[in-house]
Amino acid sequence: MGNEVSIDAVDWEILFQLRQDGRLTNVELAKRVGLTPPPCLRRVKRLEEAGVIAGYRAVIDPEALGRGLEVLVDVEVGAGDLKTFEEFEATVASFEEVVEFRRMYGRPDYFLRVAVANHAAYEAFLTSKLSGLPAVLRIESHLTMKKIKACD
Repeated sequence: MGNEVSIDAVDWEILFQLRQDGRLTNVELAKRVGLTPPPCLRRVKRLEEAGVIAGYRAVIDPEALGRGLEVLVDVEVGAGDLKTFEEFEATVASFEEVVEFRRMYGRPDYFLRVAVANHAAYEAFLTSKLSGLPAVLRIESHLTMKKIKACD
């Protein structure tokens, strides 16, 4: 690709520490990775400028917002034209319950992560929003028994 940046063990440790707590001060980060603050800040800036660190964000607890039920949803569509796919994607992306939305290779065509308050709220989402879309051919819902490792 040509735009790749060289990452050494200290850079990996910086990335690990920032993934654990993106609000670390440079002084605390430098202490944790065994550097003095100026070279640590230079490394962080280099990682940001190279696009390795793409940004910082807050991690929100879905339960605190009344969205404690997370459902993973496979969707297959029955359309062959680009316009139908684009309309489907725009509509589903606009649903506030959909917190992740991916087009997949092979089957299913789409993968959704849906966050709602409870089973009744998911049923309402499924019946009043998702299953009524013209492109939808098949929906398969997966409820999580236990979250072992969460993505960032």
